[in-house]
Amino acid sequence: MPKEHRKRGRREEKKRKREEEADFESAKRRKSDVADDDVERIFDLGRQAEHVSDLAPSAIPFYGMLDDDEQEYFKQADTMLELDQFPSAEERELFLANVYREANGKELKIANSQSCSRLMERLILMSTSGQLKELFQKFVGHFLYLVQHRFASHCCETLFTRAAAEVTEELTAPMDVEQPRAENGKPYVSMESLFLLTLGELEDNLGYLMTDQFASHALRLLLVVLSGKPIADASTKSLMKSKKSEDIGSSIPSDRSNRLKSESRTVPSSFNDALEKTMSRIVSGLEATYLRALATHPTANPVLQLLLELEISKSGKPKAKDPDSLLRKLLPDDPPKEGTDSATFVNGLIYDPVGSRLIETIIEYAPGKTFRALYRGICREKLPSLAKNDIACYPVTKAIERLSKEELQYAVEQLSRNIRTLVERSRTSVIRALIERCRIREVDTQPIITALQDSYGSEPADAMIKMLGMSAKGHEGVAPDRQAQIEDRDVGKVHGSLLAQTMLELPGPMRDMVMDGLISMDALTLQEIAKDRSATHVLQFALRCPNQDHAAKFRRTIVQRLAPHAVELALDTTASHVVDAMHQASQDLRYPREQVGAQLAKSEGLLRQFPSGKAVWRNWEMDLYKRSRQKWIHQDSIVDTVMSDLTSKEGKSKGRKEREAQLRGASRPKTALDLARERHAAGLPPPRKASGQTSTRDFKGHLKTALSVGQGKT
Repeated sequence: MPKEHRKRGRREEKKRKREEEADFESAKRRKSDVADDDVERIFDLGRQAEHVSDLAPSAIPFYGMLDDDEQEYFKQADTMLELDQFPSAEERELFLANVYREANGKELKIANSQSCSRLMERLILMSTSGQLKELFQKFVGHFLYLVQHRFASHCCETLFTRAAAEVTEELTAPMDVEQPRAENGKPYVSMESLFLLTLGELEDNLGYLMTDQFASHALRLLLVVLSGKPIADASTKSLMKSKKSEDIGSSIPSDRSNRLKSESRTVPSSFNDALEKTMSRIVSGLEATYLRALATHPTANPVLQLLLELEISKSGKPKAKDPDSLLRKLLPDDPPKEGTDSATFVNGLIYDPVGSRLIETIIEYAPGKTFRALYRGICREKLPSLAKNDIACYPVTKAIERLSKEELQYAVEQLSRNIRTLVERSRTSVIRALIERCRIREVDTQPIITALQDSYGSEPADAMIKMLGMSAKGHEGVAPDRQAQIEDRDVGKVHGSLLAQTMLELPGPMRDMVMDGLISMDALTLQEIAKDRSATHVLQFALRCPNQDHAAKFRRTIVQRLAPHAVELALDTTASHVVDAMHQASQDLRYPREQVGAQLAKSEGLLRQFPSGKAVWRNWEMDLYKRSRQKWIHQDSIVDTVMSDLTSKEGKSKGRKEREAQLRGASRPKTALDLARERHAAGLPPPRKASGQTSTRDFKGHLKTALSVGQGKT
């Protein structure tokens, strides 16, 4: 029998051993993959036979690749649009038209290209209504595959966002206005029809798209567009994009990007019908077991949050009572008491990092009856233990925001005994929510103040440093961008800053605790706080805080300590905002104001080299300081307020002026009618009118004299 032909030598022997080991490892890997599939199949109890249609659609088609010349051209076009250094708007429009002409027939290739997909997003944001509709029509029929693509899905999201404003414009446009037409003379298809076609293309695969890594984002955005909710709203922004997503729209000219930030949109009735149909299709096509399994899915959970919010906000209480609604499928028991299936479901999710976000949405939007039963049956008696947990503390914060005055008093009694533990575990978000609701509900906060003083210490400066998380050593030798990332991940530090800002909003001992802590610090510590990205907001808020006790003393002390370091703070991107707050805080403090102005004037050349320095120079009106120092010093904010009030429309900015007067610690400036009444009561003759027109300078002088007489300043 012939033998196998083998090469001799040690190298060949080692090579054969490596190949045999690789074959053995691949066999083990295949075996483990099969085992993992079995485990996944066992735990995926929610998938039933009727959900086979919701499995992944057919493979994504290949739309081709751009050649080297095309890639180079589109990269250069993307760079030019990003820089936006066109001499005029007409030249930019002409350049866009040329790029569209070159991209004709290659739109799908560009959207799927890693290097050129950003260009497609910029084209969408900067295109006209006609160009946008033509591009939308070329995407129709391919959305099912585009939303699942890593790069094309971002183009779809940008397209939905940009087209949402066009739907409102079409709906509110006058009937007599002639609609634009395409180059071939035919009218454009309306944006309403294009959105409905897109939804019809996706509706057979909604169950799968909910769990897709890329398609889930586009699906959420499409639901928000159909609902008419503001896309840029803070409540929905976290559901639309992740923190790592790139914001292409930040580099778009303001006149175009403002259209993307509409606070509210009018949508046609067909959108409401399509939204209800889509939501019913998603909920009715999935069993309760599968929906509960999606509650812990990191990609499908935000979709469930959005669906639950839209269901309750659009349909209200009647829909919440429907047994086929999403809320009733998740919480079938009414009311959800302890020991029921709903209580077991909530207790399991409230400690889950992903599922707890769905519990927050249920607590925030559930009808009052459902929330009260959920709180009393599950959360009320376990409130201290839930507040101590690093995951369950967030649903507790949402629950505190909906408590009545009686329940809030009970929560204060329970949580004030555990504030020391909450501070040690950095659960200050619960304390902040408790203080904020006590201010709104007018509940006594003395137990919270006593507990905070015991937890942070009796020394004001040390207590404030501990609250703001400034005691930890900085990251020396770390790049600024990397240090910013580290600070952003320090959630306890951010929550401590928010707690201090909330305490400043509450007059009395709560505000004095923060004020005394800041005023007891030396200049070096105040500089560190001013440069810290989280703690700086506390210092800014304290300088602008209205109706504070001993306002002049606090503002004078802080401004005088930071005045010698004004230039150093102005050159820092974060601390420059503190210098701006010092300008507002020193309105009635002449010497500290002159001290800061002198420091800035000495370093004009250095300040003009940095964007933050330019902003400080402009906000402090240093050009006026150089031209006429006496005018800069003797600026009277009260006279300027009365002058603007006399020259503006009646009541146009009354509230703003009253707030400015409160910030300066001054009373409301008297109007001309008030001064005339005082002259009449004192028996003084009316002022003589000049033969000619009175100059603005003379009128200001007369107004200052009248104000001093009216306020009793002799």
